[in-house]
Order: sequence, then structure tokens, then C-alpha cells
Amino acid sequence: MASVMGISAAAAAENAFTLTIKDHRFEPAELRVPANQPATLTVKNLDATPEEFESKSLRIEKVIPGNSEATFTLRPLKAGRYKFEGEFHDNTAKGEVIAE
Repeated sequence: MASVMGISAAAAAENAFTLTIKDHRFEPAELRVPANQPATLTVKNLDATPEEFESKSLRIEKVIPGNSEATFTLRPLKAGRYKFEGEFHDNTAKGEVIAE
């Protein structure tokens, strides 16, 4: 089991992605990740105000303070689209993770 977890951790580290929040918008708005592999997602909030990164389909909900960042481990995702938004600015802060 330890070696399986080691491989998963290595795969997640290899599949590391970053999203930024600036002016209450995500960049990139569409993030492509490999399907069926674990990944690491870092969300950097470059705005001075906090933002709540939320995705029901990714099962993530976390407030990220201004000028701060948070890192999440994504479970292996089936091919498809997984929407996310910044709940505090949901009129502009929207995006999708596309697993392919």
C-alpha cells in the first residue's frame, strides 16, 4: 500500500497546476488536466480581498485570503468538465477544469 500511495503522490506532484485570481477573475479560466490521474492544484489569490474557491463537482470549498494561496489534491477525475467559481465574485470569477 505504501508504494501505491508513493506512486499516487508522485503522480500528483508531476501533475501540478496553478490558477490565479486577479481582478476577481481566474486565469486560466479553463484548466486542462489529464483524466484518471491525481493532480495538485494551487490557487493563488493576487487580489487584496479574500475569495472563496468553490466547486461542488471537485468537492472543494475554501476561503483564500487576499495575497495568499491554497493547494488542493485533486482525485483522479473522469474525463469531463468540472466547474468552479469564486463565490464572493461569482459574476466574474468562473472557470472549468477539463479532464481529458
